[in-house]
Order: sequence, then C-alpha cells, then structure tokens
Amino acid sequence: MSDPTPVIDDLREESEELDRLVAGLGPEQWARETPAAGWTVAHQIAHLAWTDRSALLAVTDADGFRALVEKALAAPHTFVDEGAEEYARSAPADLLARWREGRAALEKALREAPAGARFPWYGPPMSAASMATARLMETWAHGLDVADAIGVTRPPTDRLRHVARLGVRTRDFAHGAHGLTPPADPFRVELVAPGGGLWTYGPEDAPQRVTGPALDFCLLVTQRAHRADLALTADGPDADRWLDIAQAFAGPPGAGRPPEGTAR
Repeated sequence: MSDPTPVIDDLREESEELDRLVAGLGPEQWARETPAAGWTVAHQIAHLAWTDRSALLAVTDADGFRALVEKALAAPHTFVDEGAEEYARSAPADLLARWREGRAALEKALREAPAGARFPWYGPPMSAASMATARLMETWAHGLDVADAIGVTRPPTDRLRHVARLGVRTRDFAHGAHGLTPPADPFRVELVAPGGGLWTYGPEDAPQRVTGPALDFCLLVTQRAHRADLALTADGPDADRWLDIAQAFAGPPGAGRPPEGTAR
C-alpha cells in the first residue's frame, strides 16, 4: 500500500511555489492571457481552486461529488471552462484566499484519509496518493501557463517524478480516451531526471520504449508542448502512437498545444 505522505508533501511545495509567484501580482497581471486560449492568469488559479473543491468533495462527500459528475456528463466539453469562469470573476485577493483555503482543506482530508480508501473521480477511482499526484500534476501544469504569461521561468524539480509516473500509468487510459485499444504489452520508459538521474518504468527488455528528458515527457503528457518541440524518442509503432495521444489528466482528449512558431 502506497504511503501518500511524500506526494502530499510535494503537492504542498508545488502549490506554495506557485502561490509565491502570483501573490504579488497586480490586477493587470492577473488579467493577462496565458497559453491556454481564453484563459487568463486568474482563470488558471480559479481552475485549481475549483478542482481542489471537486477533489475535496470526492474525498469527503461522495453524494456531492456525484452531483458534480452528473453536471460534467451533461456538458463534457464546457464543464471545466465554466468552473474556471465562475471562480475567476472574484477579485484577485478573494480568489487567492479561496485557493489557499481549499487546498489546505484538501491536504488535511488526504492526510486523514483511511489507509486503503479509494475515492471517485472523473476517471478511475483514486487512492489518497493518486489524488494528491493528480493535483500536483495539474498545479505544475497550470503553474507553467501562469509563469509563461508573466514572463517567468520555473526550473524543473524532482517533484516531476510524480507527474512522470502518472504519465506512464495513464498510457492505457489515454488510448481509451481516443477510442483506441491499448497495446497488450508494457513499454520501457527511461527518463533523465532534472537532477541528472534516470527514472525508469516497465520491463528492461520490453521491445518498445520511450526515452528522453523527464521534463519533456511531463510537458507532453500534460499537453503543455507539442511533440515536435520535445526531445523524446519512441522505439516501436505502438510507443510512437502513444506519444501522439498521451494525456495524464482525466476527461476527454485535449486539443494540445501547436508546434512552436505556429498560431494557436
């Protein structure tokens, strides 16, 4: 059974780093457009706050979460945007306070969750560790969009190990989201960590593999960069197809980002 404490600790660090980035922004910076079409900095933080609330409901109020799922099923392509839009209408100080309060409540609920408990989600049910991993993934990805909007570079950290692992584990989910049958055999994935080490997944003798920088893999599975702009190599036709459809997030396939130098 996986101990959720390390990833919950890393989720807190990831959130606090992004918090420091936005806490001193002025109103005009909160209103800046980000690489996500139609989303400002405020929308990015609003989305995190809204999704933290959804995760808290999943952990503490199954009936309340089921009501959210029904709304999502009724409007699968607009539900996320509507949630972000609702929260983004708040003044920046109120939005920041809402995000802080919500993520603190979620952290407490995850730390206090019974061992072995699983919680409903928009994809497969999640353990506390998996829920924290998903929240870290989103916090990192949306934090990249915020940093891009305000012209700041966020160096990658070894917290990306959680995002990379989630990207590997969602291989079959990504195929299903595209109406494709997942490959029968596992792949070997070898990623160079930000600190220079090697993160490996899957059998060493697997005939199909993916290799490259961990940062690039995480950018791919969160759809923050186009495959053409990343230094990832696929050996084998199934591995190659996976890199075209990979997604580590629940819900329908996203449009992704266009290659650098092309219009959004």
